[in-house]
Amino acid sequence: MIIDNIMRIKAGAMDEMKLLLRAYYECLHERLKAAKQRLPALIEKVLQDEIEHRGFAEFEPDKYAAYYEASLAFVDERLETYNPIGIQYMFENVRSKEAYELELQLDWYDSRPELEALKQAIRAKVEKGMDEETLSQTATELIKQVGAFPDESIIAGYEATPAVNKLPDYVVARVIEEIIS
Repeated sequence: MIIDNIMRIKAGAMDEMKLLLRAYYECLHERLKAAKQRLPALIEKVLQDEIEHRGFAEFEPDKYAAYYEASLAFVDERLETYNPIGIQYMFENVRSKEAYELELQLDWYDSRPELEALKQAIRAKVEKGMDEETLSQTATELIKQVGAFPDESIIAGYEATPAVNKLPDYVVARVIEEIIS
């Protein structure tokens, strides 16, 4: 995992919590990117299993293909979310808070408790003056402890009230959790 000195200089007064959060997302990005070749087969398996398990009626080939393609697109979206180059835009400006609140209103799952648990886990693990190796190891520990945000929220929301329209999010969350474990 590389968190280069340029990022540290640009970060200036960025506290260790933000550095650890950035390392967490960078580690998720690297793991997902490394497994990108395996993702289509995993998505196909989880999607087929879930359709069968839930007995979703009349899943014709065109509809199945659309849900499969949506799941692949959601993986790409998640990769961009975890991208260490773009992560600064999610967490470091005022508009991102407004965008996050809007996203919470639009999503069918509530990720606020999971985000708070991630923040608490980071607070518990952060240390002053963490070097790159320590950040990387701690990010790996965080992933083992809390998984990939917001997968827990997606999986719990889907399992509480399964619905066809939730399938792509659910499939991607399950696949990501399988890959990062």
